[in-house]
Amino acid sequence: MSTTVILDTLWVVFAGVLVFFMNLGFAAVESGFARQKNAVNILSKNFIVFAVSSLGFLILGWGLMFGDGNGFVGLKGLFFAGGADNSPATGDLYQGVYSAISWAGIPFWAKFFFQLVFCGTAATIVSGAVAERIKYISFIVFSLLLTMLVYPIVGHWIWGGGFLAELGMLDFAGGTVVHSVGGWAALAGVLLLGPRIGKYTKDGRIKPIPGHNMSLATIGAFVLWLGWFGFNPGSTMAADPKAISHILVTTNTAGIVAILTSTATAWLVIGKPDLGMSINGLLAGLVAITPCCAFVSVSSSIIIGAVSGCLVVLSVMFFDRRKIDDPVGAISVHLLHGVLGTLFVGLFAQDGVGGISTPNGLFFGGGLELLRVQALGVISVAVFVFAASLLIWLLIKVTLGLRVSAKEEIEGLDIGEHGNQCYPEFLSLDYTGASEAEPGDVLPPQVTGTVPLEQAVPTQVVTVPNTGVKLTKVEIITKQNKFEALKNAMDKIGITGMTVTNVLGYGIQGGHKEYYRGVEYETDLLPKVKVEIVVSKVPVRTVIETAKKTLYTGNIGDGKIFVYNVENVIKVRTGEEGYDALQDVE
Repeated sequence: MSTTVILDTLWVVFAGVLVFFMNLGFAAVESGFARQKNAVNILSKNFIVFAVSSLGFLILGWGLMFGDGNGFVGLKGLFFAGGADNSPATGDLYQGVYSAISWAGIPFWAKFFFQLVFCGTAATIVSGAVAERIKYISFIVFSLLLTMLVYPIVGHWIWGGGFLAELGMLDFAGGTVVHSVGGWAALAGVLLLGPRIGKYTKDGRIKPIPGHNMSLATIGAFVLWLGWFGFNPGSTMAADPKAISHILVTTNTAGIVAILTSTATAWLVIGKPDLGMSINGLLAGLVAITPCCAFVSVSSSIIIGAVSGCLVVLSVMFFDRRKIDDPVGAISVHLLHGVLGTLFVGLFAQDGVGGISTPNGLFFGGGLELLRVQALGVISVAVFVFAASLLIWLLIKVTLGLRVSAKEEIEGLDIGEHGNQCYPEFLSLDYTGASEAEPGDVLPPQVTGTVPLEQAVPTQVVTVPNTGVKLTKVEIITKQNKFEALKNAMDKIGITGMTVTNVLGYGIQGGHKEYYRGVEYETDLLPKVKVEIVVSKVPVRTVIETAKKTLYTGNIGDGKIFVYNVENVIKVRTGEEGYDALQDVE
């Protein structure tokens, strides 16, 4: 095997691994944009969808996509991809089975893996759009059928030697084959599912449903950004230095410009630089450059990114107003910009600009011919994928059912579909096994020296004499930024301890306006801190006056103080009661 083949193979495998890593990016973005109660469901769908799509593509999809056949579908090498590599460059005899991909001079399984990770991406796009209300099993079945049948047929038309390829349609890295296929399938599912409960009021108002973790969504966006440097340049299927370098720069340029224009557009339209819109802007720019990254100049990629960033903001708001509920903006990002990117080829393509020969687009003297072919490809794929996806969704609906029950949707799919939670913060389980340890067992450091309960606390009831010391609990609720000053003031007057809790408050102070994906909403619950102090020998009035002096500003929101009588206090470790239980002196 020649050095060229080895280098080409290493490059394609590396790029394929980067594309595979995008599964993590999709999982993070989608779960971050979803509510906490559905996080496990989103993560699980993204985890299983690659397994399902891989199996479907291996069993049938590869043959339908790249097998020799007619203009519509592949007919050779259909079941269970395999066989000797068909590229003369690798030294194997050409088999006449997968002619459409014989141009790539790398081993068969390297080609297969790279195309496989693209197939998985198409199915992952659907996950975010139908989030928070679809049945888990129904999504799995749809993903299998999409990647086994629908995606490969479209892929054959454009990349497998089908009728669109013969007409001269260009889609370098999958703006149509991957992104718009996923987008059309998602749109069909969203229309059939309907919006999430509570998303729209009866009078037509939009009620925003904010994602639970924008940090996670941002991390996911960076992972996707990284993965795109394999997605687009890897589609050379060869270690071509000039083409790879050019594609890296056009890809990144479109993405960064789209971030800037989406942020600016959100700032102008909404009044704030919405982070969610900036994330969608990045992804829209990357999707739009995908089909044309090898065919356009860096200066053209600036224009493509600028247009994409503006449009994605308006598109997200447009679909929301039309009551098409897409929690992550997948339709605006992948469908709209997969279509636009495909048409941009017909406008901005320049022969040889990235080292690859191609017809010129409209803006570079090529006339309307390439744009006409690109538009025909967009329409053909739209009709087929939307109709096929709608049919599959309908069949699933009448057999397995499509949507979870209203009760399950309200309570969250994590418990209903999976029986666990992503953040079980109110449940603390001790798995050390300390209570079941046998003599001689080695226990972790944190539980060594543990004294059995029956030895620590007397089993009989202990009657503590009435010392005459009154116990009073003072509860203070105030702003979080006042806690440190309050704690220091309480230490100075000699309190024995306090319990501190972060809480949410609702009252005359009111809330504040927030924005989520272009929709304004009021936040009525404000973050507060609750400090609970049990006092005895320190006068209650001293605690109250000290708190008032520390917290007072004269503005609404300074806080409130509640005073309660306490019947008794018991220290669990020693059994001490009353005032003695408040002391922490050993």
